[in-house]
Formats: sequence, structure tokens, C-alpha cells
Amino acid sequence: MAAHAESPLRVFLATSNSGKRDEYRAMSEGKPVLIDLLPNLAALPPFEESALTFAENAAGKAIHFSRFTDDAILADDSGLDVPALAGRPGVHSARYAGRGASDADRYRKVLEEMRGKKGEERKAHFVCVIAVARRGLALAVISALAEGVLLEEPRGSGGFGYDPIFYFPALGRTFAELSRAEKNLHSHRGLAFQRLLASLLS
Repeated sequence: MAAHAESPLRVFLATSNSGKRDEYRAMSEGKPVLIDLLPNLAALPPFEESALTFAENAAGKAIHFSRFTDDAILADDSGLDVPALAGRPGVHSARYAGRGASDADRYRKVLEEMRGKKGEERKAHFVCVIAVARRGLALAVISALAEGVLLEEPRGSGGFGYDPIFYFPALGRTFAELSRAEKNLHSHRGLAFQRLLASLLS
């Protein structure tokens, strides 16, 4: 599946989120890869991300939507894993405060559950699993982690999700305080995508 200089690899994202498309495009800049949203996604049968692991959700989604096109499909699943909370919010990160809740609602719920926890108990990591499939077959499943510490109050106005409370010791800032370029270089999604590109373009 390696792309050649004269024929970039075309990959469709199994999402309607244009912000996620822009993030992937930024991460693939300078690479022989064309990233775009899967056309008519809303008209296709949906995929229920109900598995217990990020890998099952990502691979299942990529395989599901790859059956409706001859092009490669990329899907990811990611979330915040907090050992002191028995791994929560985990695969439920996007829905942790209920459907329709805001990012602030979700991270405030985590902060409330972390109340009174100190030191090592505040360690957490972001997990991302990216899967690529074509014509119903998985071609690659790649994962990566970003290790950090949960603050007691949010900091920064960038990013999304739990970024404002996720302090990244290597750079001394939260993910919400990083530039897009910095986050793409160090985040769980950025690391997983770098590994994926290395595999697909080798």
C-alpha cells in the first residue's frame, strides 16, 4: 500500500469532523498522503463504538466504512485513561458526562472525581489507536500514549476535550497551552499517526 511520489496515497477519514480532518492534514504535511472526509458519511449505515477497547472501536469502524469505498479508510478512537479512577473515563471519554455535555462538563466531572488525590495518584495518560482498512480488511492498527498529570484546575484555551487539565511534564504546559505544531509532535494522536505513516509509506 506504499504511495509513490507521482501518486499520493488517498485516505478518507471515517468522521464528519472537519476539525479532525484539518488536524490530520497538518500532521501529514509534506508527506505523499491526501487526507479527506469520507463523502456521504451521514447516508451510510452507522457504526456503534460500543467495544471495551480503543483498538476494537478503531478497527471496527475502519473496517465497517471501508466496505463502502475502494479507497483506504482511517478511523481512530482515543481517550483519557486515569489509573486512580480504574481507567476511567477510557473508551467513554467523549460521553463521560452524558450525551450533549460540553468539554468543560467532562473534564469538570473528572476533576471532581480526582478531588483529594495527590502526587502519583494524579498521573494519567491519553491513548490513541488509529486503524486503516480497505475493502473490509484491516491493513494497520497503531497505538500511542502521551503521559501526563491531571491538574486541579484547567489551564490554556487551545486544544479540546481534556486538554486543559492534562499537564505534559516534558514541555511544562498543558495540552491546551501548546501550539498545534507542538501538540501534533507530542500528542497521543500525533505519535500514533507518525507511526502509521512510517508503516504505510515504507
